[in-house]
Amino acid sequence: MTQADLSQTPKVYGWCPGALRPMMSGDGLVVRVRPPLGRLTPDQARGLADLSQRCGSGLLDVSARANLQLRGIRDTAYDALIDGLRHLELLDEDAAAEARRNIAITPFWQPGDDSHRIASALAAALSAADDLVLPGKFGFVVDCGPTPVLRDTAADIRIERCDTGVMLRADGADHGLALTAETVAQEAIALARWFLDQGGAPEGRGRMRQLIARRALPASHVAPVLNAPRAATPQPGPTESGVLVALEFGQMPAATLAALADHGALRLTPWRMLLIEDDSDAAHHTAPTHTAPTLAAPTQSDLALEGLILEGRDPRLRVTACTGAPNCHQARSTTRNLARDLAAYVPAGRHLHVSGCAKGCAHPRATDYVLTATDPDVFDLIRNGTAADQPLHTSLSARALRAAPDFLTEGN
Repeated sequence: MTQADLSQTPKVYGWCPGALRPMMSGDGLVVRVRPPLGRLTPDQARGLADLSQRCGSGLLDVSARANLQLRGIRDTAYDALIDGLRHLELLDEDAAAEARRNIAITPFWQPGDDSHRIASALAAALSAADDLVLPGKFGFVVDCGPTPVLRDTAADIRIERCDTGVMLRADGADHGLALTAETVAQEAIALARWFLDQGGAPEGRGRMRQLIARRALPASHVAPVLNAPRAATPQPGPTESGVLVALEFGQMPAATLAALADHGALRLTPWRMLLIEDDSDAAHHTAPTHTAPTLAAPTQSDLALEGLILEGRDPRLRVTACTGAPNCHQARSTTRNLARDLAAYVPAGRHLHVSGCAKGCAHPRATDYVLTATDPDVFDLIRNGTAADQPLHTSLSARALRAAPDFLTEGN
């Protein structure tokens, strides 16, 4: 590898920011909050909006693992932010407990159903397992609805529905362990320990899928994984659980979060959307809240807020873009203006990812079209790959791409 190649190689941290372990970016500290069950009460949402404005840039991101990131937090305001998160009951006991509690749950859970009970038990078990030192990105998915909706959400251990109850499986495996909702949380902890015992995290890094590719499964994992149909990514609009609203590039201003809280509790999703909870069964929820009147269901005009996407046909749903320069130290170019300008030219059913560097944080999986920045306003084009894959075309200027956007799909 040449010195030029090294200069193009982005730094890989191997861990994700948290509240107690923030990460410095180009616009200040990034602080990630992991709400229990992926749910914010209206008071918590308003409190986070206020903290974002008082302590940071006033911008918040919904991550691909359904967490909420506060951006641009100032060093001098960090202690006040932590005090605020503690008051909102959104802070773990310590950074190690916070890192272990890396759980994504289907946003369509209902109070008392299997997903709700399992995720609650798993969070408690992970909190108690203070000797369990997992890689920073190691995560769990709880997805026990009739059809799995989180198959494309990154995770190392998955808990899904099966014919006899629920199934525990290692990511990448075609067999798992059939269990009950009452026993699966502890078995998930045992599978995480097996991962470590088998050498899945040399030097503190590693993923389950990589381990499964070179190791046999535990002997008890013999139940075949159900060949359930892959659920389509939900679109903005009404659902049985509430109303979904999408965020442009997964980001919104604090004022939008505060306004949404006027309509109900909010659930974070891995599709960079928010689910405004149907308030009719709010009394049955167990997340901390204060007594409040029933909130009004939102109308279309209520949701005409900055950063929201309300129509499934909106072309911005066909593009993904990371924060880009200058707000990310790793990014070699701005990204979102170009993604916004090219969105209308992405064919329906296809996807474009504009990445500020080869890490591809905003969309790590392969997709139809990828533009990876190599210099300011200069990009490589990859088709059917990731931001780090071999490009089909190199050194394309943003100006040229805007002038001839059909070049993205030419020859397909």
